[in-house]
Amino acid sequence: MMFPSRRTCSRCKPCGASVRRAAALVVLWSAAAWGQSFMQRGFLEIRSFAYPQTAPGDSGRLVSEHLLRWEAAWRLSGWLQVNAGFDARFDSHRQFERAWRLDWADRGRQRPAFSARRLSLLAHRGGFTFEGGRQFIRWGKTDILNPTDRFAPKDFLNVLTTELLGVTAVRGTYERGGDTLDVVVQAVFTPSRTPLLSQRWAALPEEAAQYALREAPVRYPKRAAAGVRWNHVGGGYEFSLSFYDGFNHLPVYAASAAQTLPPTIVFQRIHPQMRMYGGDAAVPTRWLTLKGEAAYFTSSSPLADNYVLYVVQAERQQGEWLFVGGYAGENVTERRVQIDFAPDRGLAKTFLGRVSYNIDSNRTVALEGAARQNGKGFYGKFEYTQAVGAHWRVTAAANLLRGAREDFLGQYRRNSNLMVALRYSF
Repeated sequence: MMFPSRRTCSRCKPCGASVRRAAALVVLWSAAAWGQSFMQRGFLEIRSFAYPQTAPGDSGRLVSEHLLRWEAAWRLSGWLQVNAGFDARFDSHRQFERAWRLDWADRGRQRPAFSARRLSLLAHRGGFTFEGGRQFIRWGKTDILNPTDRFAPKDFLNVLTTELLGVTAVRGTYERGGDTLDVVVQAVFTPSRTPLLSQRWAALPEEAAQYALREAPVRYPKRAAAGVRWNHVGGGYEFSLSFYDGFNHLPVYAASAAQTLPPTIVFQRIHPQMRMYGGDAAVPTRWLTLKGEAAYFTSSSPLADNYVLYVVQAERQQGEWLFVGGYAGENVTERRVQIDFAPDRGLAKTFLGRVSYNIDSNRTVALEGAARQNGKGFYGKFEYTQAVGAHWRVTAAANLLRGAREDFLGQYRRNSNLMVALRYSF
């Protein structure tokens, strides 16, 4: 267990909280020892990126990342289970923290060096399932973009290589026949992690080099968020309706000029109030599985847009081949945003697709891409994965980005890269 790095007399409350958390972990571990079953798994992964080009504000061309992940599940009885997951990280590019502490909230600008990825209590009896604590919640049916996925913040330090973040929430699910009702209350807000201003994925304009950039403290929402989703499975079709009342985990920015030398621009991340009304559907046919997902977003904030985001998709499995293709669209009904970071909307008005082929049980190749309908942005990725023995896996990928500077994809045109990852699973 890592201790908080606070050194003043005001640490009594934080330390008391840490002691309580440590005690809770000990209790859970002891309970597991007496429970019916204990399962664990994990991996150590080393991932390296090579960038042929430098970027404004970032001259680094080689980046290495190390991740140790451990996950466990304790079944305390036939209906009660504890889920846990912890990460330890290190990197060469200072995108990860160097602090010796265990992070519980995942709100930092950098990825935490040590974090509780998941820690929840799950109970299941009859058609009822309850889970409380830090967990992962996914909504929606499409594969290339999920507009209704409101409880799924992501880590966007590398915009192309994202990772889902857990949220602290209470989730209740009731299933009967072909109907499922899902109710979620998120007690603590978890934002998506955006690119660091000093790194290449911030994609700042070249004109910004003449200014000093500073980020003000984040304005986090104070109240809880809530959502409900009803899913129905019928004969040859499936659909759901969903509602969310909370905040956008992707930020908008308020910018101001500070009267200093050199000239300074101060940015502040704001997560505006949001309501979402959405739905999705999937219809398997003889040749294709058709999927669609759409959501209408409205906000009372003067900094947030009102808009519709939708996806239509078709997929086909043919032997060892899998084909997925579709289109993401957007219709803005009221525009207010000046500066934001919104990868979901950044992929709107874009054709997206993925093709994968399983060469054999150990080898897979995949090709995916996104092309703006106006031709101003393009992204392509080729990936090869090979398992070696029972524990090792090697992945090699090439990512290509092109386009105009004002386009979401095009702004990363200097970030094309080669990636190699080596993973040992246990």
